Amino acid sequence: MHLARRQFLHLAAGAAAMQVPVGIAAADTYPSRPITIVVPFAAGGGTDILARIIAEHMGGLFGQTVLVENVAGAAGAIGVERVVRAPADGYTLSVGTLTTHVLIGGLYKLNFDLLNDLAPIAELASEPLMICVRKSLPANNLQELIAWLKANPGKANAGIPGVGSTGNLAGIAFQKATGTKFQFVPYRGDGPAVQDLVAGHIDLMIEPSSNFVAQVQAGTIRALAVTAKTRHPGLPDVPTTDEAGLPGFYAAIWFGLWAPRATPQDVLAKIDDVTVKTLADPGVRARLDKLGDQVTPPNMQKPDTFAAFQKAEAAKWWPIIKAANLKAG
Repeated sequence: MHLARRQFLHLAAGAAAMQVPVGIAAADTYPSRPITIVVPFAAGGGTDILARIIAEHMGGLFGQTVLVENVAGAAGAIGVERVVRAPADGYTLSVGTLTTHVLIGGLYKLNFDLLNDLAPIAELASEPLMICVRKSLPANNLQELIAWLKANPGKANAGIPGVGSTGNLAGIAFQKATGTKFQFVPYRGDGPAVQDLVAGHIDLMIEPSSNFVAQVQAGTIRALAVTAKTRHPGLPDVPTTDEAGLPGFYAAIWFGLWAPRATPQDVLAKIDDVTVKTLADPGVRARLDKLGDQVTPPNMQKPDTFAAFQKAEAAKWWPIIKAANLKAG
């Protein structure tokens, strides 16, 4: 009996030694299968394009395929919640923007806590907005657009990827700055809105510049101004708002990466490391630069600083949304 007991204790000790905590085991082997990045907009928009550039390079560093899944609707809220409800194992990530990870919190009654149910990983990039019009609109520059809008008050339509989006707020600010009035048409993302702008079904858009580069270069729409102090590197002939006669009218959007809240810290650290290396790659930076996306400084590519920035943005924008009485859903 005594020998049997000793053998039992020896075996039990061996078994205990083999029982590694799940979080540690997951971190050590991560990633062992494909990763999905959820884009909360339809395919073809600026966020989708950026996500695919990032995903392609991250996949090479991870040694696993990084897929992009488009889950559109409710200004991005549906796609964000898809990740909030996903297993916290690092295999489902959320890429998003100022709109999807800040503005919707002041706009919608969400089924989750936007600031606390996701773990911030890194800010990726930022880009200015661009004021674009349908090709047939009788305005060849920004001043002519403003004159046309004043001559047709309330008749023009501006496409936006949802009420309360960055483009919606920029459009409201544009109306206030120019004394114009036009209607907003919500879409399920910038991609479908740009398609309707190309088709001439809507008159204008004020959205992130990456949505328009290919179409402007192809001549299917016209860009009248970029809402920044410097010109767009991919469209150097497009004037800034200062040059176009609307000085001081600046607007930009930022992009970031998140995981479900309870994702193990070691896994988050691995994702952040790969993200930082991806953003430092000259080829990735060149592709983003052509879109007008400026890679975020290294200090904002860290979870703590990015989390603080996201909360500061909420404190800034939520009162503005409330003051404008913007509501949806």
